[in-house]
Amino acid sequence: MSATRYRRFLKLCEEWPRDETKKGRDLGTFLRQRVASAFREGENTQISDPDKCDQMYESLARINGNVYKQKFPRVRDTSFTGVTVEECRVLLSGSMQQSMDEEKKGLWKTLMERFSSKTEDVPEKAPEK
Repeated sequence: MSATRYRRFLKLCEEWPRDETKKGRDLGTFLRQRVASAFREGENTQISDPDKCDQMYESLARINGNVYKQKFPRVRDTSFTGVTVEECRVLLSGSMQQSMDEEKKGLWKTLMERFSSKTEDVPEKAPEK
């Protein structure tokens, strides 16, 4: 029976989409890692709580199959903030964080250039006689 559960989870992992824009934060990648750690011995893994394992699989399969999205369709594709799905995707992708980091680097470099040029502009004292 453990082999069947393992194959079902593997099939779910294959079907689960992977979002390349969310490096290190992707749910699909996390799911694959958890399945790999839970089934270390593959089909020979002994499951301590088969009912909990089946329940977890069914829950993940419903999420992957968009059961609740179809059961409770949304009137609009926005949130209470008015942000669209695409805008949320851009914000969560990490590209905004990356561009903010670049802006911070730009500010830091600007400050460093300003302060380093001030220290260079100060004439050195002439040696005293």
